[in-house]
Amino acid sequence: MKKVFLWWLIAGSKGGENRGRIILELNNRPYNANKLAEKLSLDYKTIRHHIDVLNENNLVKSTGEKYGALYFLTDEMEKNYNVFLEIWEEFKELWG
Repeated sequence: MKKVFLWWLIAGSKGGENRGRIILELNNRPYNANKLAEKLSLDYKTIRHHIDVLNENNLVKSTGEKYGALYFLTDEMEKNYNVFLEIWEEFKELWG
């Protein structure tokens, strides 16, 4: 996974902050979309959209079916979590 790609996904595209917050939460433990929406105070459809983007880009994976599916970070994302944290810190400094 390239650092440039993570920069684009978090800092360079609309919704990157929400995707970053989802990654942070999923690093702590798996969640379903409803619980993530609750935890992050976001609309369920917003969470679903960002989960889909993260899934399409091989950053999260799911287990289970539809509503009850639990989401986890992929092995690739876990390997690159420190790179993500560097980007996240810079993103927060820039956009506060």
